[in-house]
Amino acid sequence: MTTTLILVVGAIVVLLGVYISWRAGRLDRMHIRLELARESLDAALVRRTAVSLELAASRLLDPATSLVLAAAAHEARTAGPEEREHAESDLSRALRAVVDQERFRDRLADTPAGADLLEELDAAVAKVLYSRRFYNNAVGVTRTAQRRWLARTLRLAGHTEYPAFFEIDDAPPKALAAE
Repeated sequence: MTTTLILVVGAIVVLLGVYISWRAGRLDRMHIRLELARESLDAALVRRTAVSLELAASRLLDPATSLVLAAAAHEARTAGPEEREHAESDLSRALRAVVDQERFRDRLADTPAGADLLEELDAAVAKVLYSRRFYNNAVGVTRTAQRRWLARTLRLAGHTEYPAFFEIDDAPPKALAAE
């Protein structure tokens, strides 16, 4: 009887240990996925900023429009972590103001470099949209896993920070979304 009880308790302890180890590994994989999603989002934002600066410097826009776009892109590129969401939203609004001008797409497509630049801008804007959605999805899943009783009680997430959503105005310009 005592041997059976010891074996049952031992099996329960082993199964509990395996389960806790599995949960900790899963949480670790979620954090890795979250880091990769953040890096992808950062790369997409940097690419969009670079394309915006290239468009502003291309001499395809009037000087005032180029200046507004370049200023917004510069702010997005140099913003610190606290101001990044605001600066990226400003860049989105500046891009919409520039690209949604009447006949902008037609005028730009008529220039030799304009068509390629427009295609690159379209891809960069779409990449930001999808990267942010993917990142925010990863944040939601990770936060849910970190809030579980077992993860909180045993501190399975260690001392990692509670992930924050990245909320920006990333609606694409109508002229780019039309295609």
